[in-house]
Amino acid sequence: MNDLVLLPATEQLQMLRAGRISISELAEAHIRQIERLNPALNVFADFDADRIRGQARLLDSTKAYERGSLRGLPVTVKSSIATAGYKCEMGSVFHQGDTPSEDAVVVARLRAAGALILGTTNCPEFLMAYETANDLHGRTSNPWDLERTPGGSSGGESAAIAAGMSAAGLGSDSGGSVRVPAHFTGICSLKPTPGRIPGRGHLPPCIGPFATLGAIGPMARTIADVQLMFATLSGQDDADPASPPIPLRALTLEELRSHKIGVFEDDGLAPVTPETRAAVNAAADALRDAGFCVEPFRPRTLEQLRKPWWTFFVQCGAMFYEPESRGRRERLSPIFREFLDIADRSGPLTSTELLNAWAESDLLRAKALEEMRNYPVLLCPVASTPAWRHGERQWSIDGKRVEYLDSVRYTQWFNTLGAPAAVVPVGRSAEGLPIGVQIAARPFEDEVALGIASVIDSAFGFKAPPMALGS
Repeated sequence: MNDLVLLPATEQLQMLRAGRISISELAEAHIRQIERLNPALNVFADFDADRIRGQARLLDSTKAYERGSLRGLPVTVKSSIATAGYKCEMGSVFHQGDTPSEDAVVVARLRAAGALILGTTNCPEFLMAYETANDLHGRTSNPWDLERTPGGSSGGESAAIAAGMSAAGLGSDSGGSVRVPAHFTGICSLKPTPGRIPGRGHLPPCIGPFATLGAIGPMARTIADVQLMFATLSGQDDADPASPPIPLRALTLEELRSHKIGVFEDDGLAPVTPETRAAVNAAADALRDAGFCVEPFRPRTLEQLRKPWWTFFVQCGAMFYEPESRGRRERLSPIFREFLDIADRSGPLTSTELLNAWAESDLLRAKALEEMRNYPVLLCPVASTPAWRHGERQWSIDGKRVEYLDSVRYTQWFNTLGAPAAVVPVGRSAEGLPIGVQIAARPFEDEVALGIASVIDSAFGFKAPPMALGS
């Protein structure tokens, strides 16, 4: 059954449709994998095996979902995305036991497509960290090395998928939160253009600056699975002002090859490990072999784009949570207090500074899009390093010290830009840890990012962590 749960989601669905396995049998295989591995990984915020079995029996017995594109597929949802009947506590003791009565739009679409929801997955408190730990459910570990983090804030989701405890799932990303965990655990993900997959029902709401920064994104072991999730879940939500009426597009390989790709190994400020450089170059070579034009190009606007990201994510993020945490800071988890300490060092944000940052971000986005006219696709690292050890916050690379938030700056630019960016596993570190690469496209060109990512994925592909293969 280990082989079954590690198959791509598309293959699991093919087996279900061909009648080679029942939904209940597939669900039971995932339950066994969860019960075997979750004690070590601590992935779930809410998991109930009997509830899963009941869902599976219903799906097996009803005709209502026969045409659903995900009928019977076992999936998970990050515990910051409203899932009716499941705990969605954002990793905070302040929200202990919170169980929504209504689904987020994207979860409603999952159910309508016939997906079988296994449970909700762990995240750092209030999502504001690149490591998954909190005082409510504890620390989640990486299936490649239990002493390391699967990343954050969608770290529970990435660990579940990498370990074969879920076929696919949903995370969310305001600064790399589906991309860094995918990179750390060796899976694929997409941060879509905000609104292409509706964000209504995310906790907290994707409003204000987070309407641009944030997006709910699919995660899976292959880009083909991510594409399936995107195709199933995307589409305008007419009650969401950030959700555009953009139809799904199918692009041919020739159409994809018409996009010139700019590649850079680092941003000139935060160095990356030699294996990370090698992974980026290997991905570039695979694209060249497939007939793509790939040329060295590093946008000049990268550091400029990061400045408003810092203002909005760090300073505005702290302001958003200030009413909830005021007078109760001692009850916050260490990882969220760490975030607040970083925000405190940035100083208070005045209304003038916020207004200027908002205006400047639009000017910088326009400038960046001008740069991307010649290179509408960018290939670059996801982070400076592979998965780090729990609590690790600085590294020495090429004789230069790299700090915590600087090491993941490679994802943050594309949040400011509101651009789609996919991650694909390509390389390995000296310790055998996975290393992904990032493929970013212009806003609303999600299908371009996914199509080019699929070419890279076909050249490399998912490798299961050894613990997922054990019996």
